[in-house]
Amino acid sequence: MKQLSRRLARTVATGGLMALAGVFVTLTASAQTPSAAQHAKPTVVLVHGAFAESSSWDGVIRQLEAQHYPVIAAADPLRGVKSDAASIASIVDSVQGPVVLVGHSYGGSVISTAAAGKSNVKALVFVAAFAPDAGESAADLAGKFPGSTLGPALAPPVALADGGKDLYILRNRFRDQFAADVPAAAARLMAATQRPIAEAALGEPAGAPAWKTVPSWFVYGDGDKNIPPAAQAFMAERAKSMKTVVVKGASHVVMTSKPDVVARLIVEAASR
Repeated sequence: MKQLSRRLARTVATGGLMALAGVFVTLTASAQTPSAAQHAKPTVVLVHGAFAESSSWDGVIRQLEAQHYPVIAAADPLRGVKSDAASIASIVDSVQGPVVLVGHSYGGSVISTAAAGKSNVKALVFVAAFAPDAGESAADLAGKFPGSTLGPALAPPVALADGGKDLYILRNRFRDQFAADVPAAAARLMAATQRPIAEAALGEPAGAPAWKTVPSWFVYGDGDKNIPPAAQAFMAERAKSMKTVVVKGASHVVMTSKPDVVARLIVEAASR
């Protein structure tokens, strides 16, 4: 009888410890999960434009990741506004939680279309970018005000098998036209790795713009030779920009030459 009593006591003691351990684990998990969800930062999706590629965001990415923002630098196909927007929209759909969409140059047209109907897109940031209204094209907006010198800097179009044409910037004109405030060695690499844009994409009319319903921020350089600064000021004002930053002397690739300024604006948009 004494042995049986001792066994029962051990069983009760062990079961009690296990029960207490289970309660502790449950309480710990329930205390941590809501906190993590509440403090999650939005994912920043970066979309490059014509004649650039994802590495043009490297400096911005470093600064955002240092502040613990999840970042995706998307590869923009540069084939057409509608199809490119569908590609970026699929990335937005794959993200759990809020998204800040950031577009450079032609990428502005893409993010404005991609964000349409996406409830998780909390902000748009236009970086030396087009923000077209319905029916407008990048070509329309670039020619709306004087100042763009892109046309003479383009190489002869490259004919494609489908009958279309790809556009590049001439290597010997690339730095002056596109990246005048980027070190010469870095600009040479950018010229060699530039992504061409389909000629038709620049003339494709945009659909309903998300900037009419999603809060938007703008940043550009007053030394931009691709999109006239006057055109960018016009688009920012029309979109009722939450904040517009004009960087003195900055070229078209302000995110590459002044990543701190661009990252700071993105964080401001993400924090709203």
